[in-house]
Amino acid sequence: MERALKSSIWRAVALSPAKCGRGWWGVRYRSTREQRPPALGGDGEGPPRGGNGGGQLPPPALPAVSGAVADSCTSHEGLAPQRGPRPWHVSYERGARRAVAANRELWSSQETDFWKARKRLEGKPLSIERTKGSEILFGIAPCSLALSQSRRGLFRLFLKQSSGSRRLVMSEFVLQATARGVPVHHVKRRELDALCRGGVHQGVCLEATPLHFKSLEEAEKPGLGDEESPNRQLIWLALERIQDPMNLGALLRSAYFLGVDRVVTSQRNSCPLTPTVSKASSGAMEVFDVYSTDDLQSFLKAKTAEGWEVVGTVSKPEDVENIPVISCLEFRWNKPIIIVIGSEGDGLSLETQLLCHRMLAIPPGRALHPGIESLNVSVATGILLHSICSQKLRHGD
Repeated sequence: MERALKSSIWRAVALSPAKCGRGWWGVRYRSTREQRPPALGGDGEGPPRGGNGGGQLPPPALPAVSGAVADSCTSHEGLAPQRGPRPWHVSYERGARRAVAANRELWSSQETDFWKARKRLEGKPLSIERTKGSEILFGIAPCSLALSQSRRGLFRLFLKQSSGSRRLVMSEFVLQATARGVPVHHVKRRELDALCRGGVHQGVCLEATPLHFKSLEEAEKPGLGDEESPNRQLIWLALERIQDPMNLGALLRSAYFLGVDRVVTSQRNSCPLTPTVSKASSGAMEVFDVYSTDDLQSFLKAKTAEGWEVVGTVSKPEDVENIPVISCLEFRWNKPIIIVIGSEGDGLSLETQLLCHRMLAIPPGRALHPGIESLNVSVATGILLHSICSQKLRHGD
């Protein structure tokens, strides 16, 4: 029993008998206030062996000290006595405290690693396998309009769990999807984030087939309402190399709202009809046809031959030569027109400018600093379309 106690003490203070030597027992039983008991049978010191009834351990072997050093250590009176070894129970308590602190630190680090691993696993979204050839629409307006129209093939509707204040909207989505025979899946937000790759989904994602541009041959067919008013003036919007999906979506939204009859875009170096475009258009892309051509200049020449007026746009009137430039506030029109919008950085190409009958500019309201002399392409188009479409003449006006 006593041997086991000694071993536990050694382990607690991180010592071993080999390191302590014979003097360990002297340290164990020695007190700073008491003298060690004399040895039984010798001048050495040591603790009793325990319950085996034997003698004492022999004293530790001490190095020989010269007489001069011994005299110098004992002859100075009035000096404080040298401090003896620390009592065994103090060493034991310190070792125990160190062991407890080490265990606590180890447990804390393990607990931290556990929670980090758990959070990492919880943050990893479940992979949802998509249908081949599909894309993910996101946002309330695009998904709702895609469900209500018959222009896409629909596969699955994903709704956020515990939608809270949007619970009524989610219920309407469930009714729409059920009516169209579309399966509904309630998933967590991180799954929706993964599906739309970080887009603002508003708790709704819809797996559907992509929308594509329509051909110009279809653009020539009468649109909805054209048969009822054949003499009304037409306005088409032509886009040359618009590459930003946010700009294209905003352009489609403005064109749909302000009453543009057709939107035609060039195929080369232009943004396709993506879910981001549908989200930026607030769903207008789901109800508004967009046409494309691989030769915009030939298309403009053909419309000019049919009696249409081609009107270009420019941000700096001084950059245009041999083509009249007027303010959008002064523009008047009485026949079908095509408004041509250039790319975000370069504007209209020179070949397209030469096909325009007039160029429109937006007058600024103040002196402009260099570098900010122009507007965003979608904002400028909205201003121009509002100014032009407000003059649209209808049959019987």
